[in-house]
Amino acid sequence: MPAARTAIVFDLDGTLVDTAPDLTDALNAVLVAWDRPAVDPTSVRMMVGGGARALLARGFAATGNGLTPAEVEARVPEFLAYYGRHLADGSRPYPGVVEGLERFRRLGFKLGVCTNKPHGLASELLDRLALTPFFDAILGGDSRAYRKPDPRHLIDTIDAMGAKPRQAVMIGDSPADVNAARGAGIAIVIAGYGYGAAEADVLGADARIARFGDLGQALLRLP
Repeated sequence: MPAARTAIVFDLDGTLVDTAPDLTDALNAVLVAWDRPAVDPTSVRMMVGGGARALLARGFAATGNGLTPAEVEARVPEFLAYYGRHLADGSRPYPGVVEGLERFRRLGFKLGVCTNKPHGLASELLDRLALTPFFDAILGGDSRAYRKPDPRHLIDTIDAMGAKPRQAVMIGDSPADVNAARGAGIAIVIAGYGYGAAEADVLGADARIARFGDLGQALLRLP
């Protein structure tokens, strides 16, 4: 791996943590409250990406008539309130994440999280899963006036980590991650096990991993 690349920025949902079980429960709580049928976790895994508003819009579109942006916005507090109460009921780090993060820290990497999940929820989730100590910075979707795919969200995360874009690589599973990395001019590795990996693959990436444990070798092969 090039000596200059010493910082890794991770997406959260679908990259570090499988949050689909709790996102499914929260989405279904809102859907059922509005007389819509519940959806299964497999379907929700295909809907995740872009934050709560995008998930709600996709969930309602999949179970009947879609919602206007104003109607989606009106349901966001209901979704976040339920989700906040059940944030880590079923969410768990993907296999190999804890061991991988420990290894990267031992090797001296700076690590950060850049997620479109609200900062408070992201921080609490990482706390409850005992992952927070691994990271030098955590920026959520409301940490700035912009968020992924805006590259400034990623650049600000790198800056908060005490690193420079030329030193960094992004690990994510969605088109928003790919576009943010491309806009920031940094390498992007797709987590092929994540929620939006198939869609992200279409945009292209510098590398793709089938499991978190493959990340170290993928970094060595980056140009």
